[in-house]
Amino acid sequence: MRSAFRLAAAAATCVIALGGGQAVAQSPIKIGFISSMSGPEGVLGRDLSDGFKLALKHAGNKFGGRPVEVVWGDDQVKPDVGRQVVDKMLESDRVQIVTGINFSNVLLAVVKPVLDSGAFYISTNAGPSIIAGKQCHPHFFAAAFQNDANYEGIGKYLQDRGLKRVYLMAPNYPAGKDMLTGVKRYYKGEVAGEVYTTMGQLDYSAEIAQIRATKPEAVLVFYPGGMGINFIKQYTQAGLKDQIPLFAGAGVVDQTILPAVGESAVGMFTGALWSEFLDYPASKRFAADFETEYNRIPSPYAAMAYDTGRLIGAALDSIGGKVEDKAAFQKALETVKFDSVRGPNFRLKENHFPVQSYYLVQVEKDAKGRYVSALRQTIMSDLTDAYSGDCKMPAP
Repeated sequence: MRSAFRLAAAAATCVIALGGGQAVAQSPIKIGFISSMSGPEGVLGRDLSDGFKLALKHAGNKFGGRPVEVVWGDDQVKPDVGRQVVDKMLESDRVQIVTGINFSNVLLAVVKPVLDSGAFYISTNAGPSIIAGKQCHPHFFAAAFQNDANYEGIGKYLQDRGLKRVYLMAPNYPAGKDMLTGVKRYYKGEVAGEVYTTMGQLDYSAEIAQIRATKPEAVLVFYPGGMGINFIKQYTQAGLKDQIPLFAGAGVVDQTILPAVGESAVGMFTGALWSEFLDYPASKRFAADFETEYNRIPSPYAAMAYDTGRLIGAALDSIGGKVEDKAAFQKALETVKFDSVRGPNFRLKENHFPVQSYYLVQVEKDAKGRYVSALRQTIMSDLTDAYSGDCKMPAP
């Protein structure tokens, strides 16, 4: 009797285990997508979310054979709001992955609770220097860029052009400081001015007057979203565009602001990590399908979010969707290959930040009269961020 009881108990345990495995296989993978969805910077969150949605659509809304459930949140470009949103995602919605944040000050406010909870953070945009270096983490991955590196390309271009005096401007927050640090890593001429303005500022008349008085050879700015729209328009209206050339790095003059800026941006040279004119099969498919889906040309923000979804999906596909196996998921994210819109050389370093190329683009009109970022040249190939050597990746 005892032997029969043991056999029955073992069989029941086996059935329960099999049933539990099937339940996990059918349960959704929960992803929290938080970004700036409202206000002047809402255009950035729109492109990030739409790019991610397209990646999900291309994957049949399944990663690793499991359905994907996305919980959406708006951080309003406010770190305290971002913290509230992510706390709910972690505690009530039980998300396993968080992504989507575009501003570094918001990211720095939420990343610790995300990582402390055991969840993964996969960045679609923000890449603060501190997380790329000494505070790197096994569960933090940047699918977009490291902030400094995003402006190193345009810094090198200004140096190669032989410009002697350049005026630098950015919002006063972590990414603004990182970006201008990246410029100065490669630009060795005189910095005629280094100005950090209020985050979200929309009136730049005083700063433009100071530029006029300083008379630099060129001005380089980092003003994404609504800040960029206003600055470029006001700079042009002040009559400085034809007197002092205006440049920007990646993430400023692209499809997030070109429809609103219009002629004021025509002729501008900017840095970029992706252009709608890149000649890679994955890039061309993404650009065509995005325009069909949303009736507009995608921006690099949309491209990076699409790549983020592709990276997560490829990693989960390789481990059968077992996101609960955190060591396996980390290893998959570190090693998996996927068709990036940025080309076959895109990869992650040991600090989980990208190695990729940076380009020079110029704003012009296409045959349909639309403002586009025409690809001019490759500025830097296979660029590694400056902080990877400071990362001593702890064990998972």
